[in-house]
Amino acid sequence: MAETSGLNHLGLSVMNLDATTEFFVTVLNWEETARDDSYPRNSITDGSLRLTLWQVDHSAPINGFDRRANVGLHHLALTVDTETDLNTLAQRISSWPGVVVDFMPELMGRGPRKHMMFREPGGIRVELTWPGQ
Repeated sequence: MAETSGLNHLGLSVMNLDATTEFFVTVLNWEETARDDSYPRNSITDGSLRLTLWQVDHSAPINGFDRRANVGLHHLALTVDTETDLNTLAQRISSWPGVVVDFMPELMGRGPRKHMMFREPGGIRVELTWPGQ
């Protein structure tokens, strides 16, 4: 039996704390639950998952996200309830300033599951997945 019981939160370093927060709160309708500008960091939630976002230190050299070269996060995968939700979010996300879309909704394998992949304005690679049911 595992000694742990689930994810408490996921801490992510971002290029621009305000831009990432605004993206999650405005585009995905998450809630900002805490902020500490002296650190700087904040917490956001979708009601099930809590993310702690950390502003990178711009006074030091910054290495951008590279899923193939850096140990750690490859991407953050979030579930959406319906195919309509996925398509609606895809349109909203693709037109949001600073977002880089890797691909719009497409079948996963033979389907019916679908997903899309993008980088939010702070540089985190995000996947939205509709489970096909």
